[in-house]
Amino acid sequence: MKITSRDNSLLRHARAVRDGKVAESIYVEGLRLCEEVARSSLRIEAVIYSEQLAKKDRAAKVIRQLEAVAHKSAVISEKLLASISYTTTPQGIVAIAQEPALNSEQFRARQAGIPLMIILHHLNNPVNVGAIIRTAEAAGASGVITTAGTANPFAPKALRGAMGAAFRLPIWTSADYAQVIDWCREHQVHTVCADVRGHIDYTDADWSRPTAIIMGAESDGLSAEEIALTDQAIRIPMKGSTESLNVAVAAGILLYEASRHR
Repeated sequence: MKITSRDNSLLRHARAVRDGKVAESIYVEGLRLCEEVARSSLRIEAVIYSEQLAKKDRAAKVIRQLEAVAHKSAVISEKLLASISYTTTPQGIVAIAQEPALNSEQFRARQAGIPLMIILHHLNNPVNVGAIIRTAEAAGASGVITTAGTANPFAPKALRGAMGAAFRLPIWTSADYAQVIDWCREHQVHTVCADVRGHIDYTDADWSRPTAIIMGAESDGLSAEEIALTDQAIRIPMKGSTESLNVAVAAGILLYEASRHR
């Protein structure tokens, strides 16, 4: 269908999803991410694209795939697309899809082999959240858990950082921290956190068992009470005057060390 300035209900809906005002829907912008969502099993609500982009072969293929399963589709001008774009420069295509977030039972059902998961607690930067999800998939992690108060892993900035990994990796969102710790104990998953006061180097830890790596907020990490709830606190040695690492970098170090041991 053709959307005009006088018939813009779909555009208003896209803006609302973009701004996080529509529960269980996600805003996906750009050809690369739309290719990823087209390959996923997510329900596609709508695809909106520009007349110019539709003339390109690669984009036309993705548009056909999305239109075949989308409830709605619209071809609009670059000017109208700019009115809903999340980026300064519109990328020519937007998809609205069902959020792939899981509850605890659905998450558990998708854990196979020896689980290696990462728990993100109160991380407020969606770029870091997206980067960690991307690294988690690359390192062979079995899933990601985000606690209540952590940036939405399906927000536009997080999706861009994850580069499609958020559509493939099991993600349990908005969990309660203490309940997640209890859930790990119930399922015999060893909980490990990084702390500068940890008594063992990360290279000496036992990564061969079912493990959940816990990463705290960018500014101050985990509290003493939160660390006390975990099974083990480990440290990443640092030289010079550096006091801490970026949380996404630290997560990558631990994920790849765990992967190496497996």
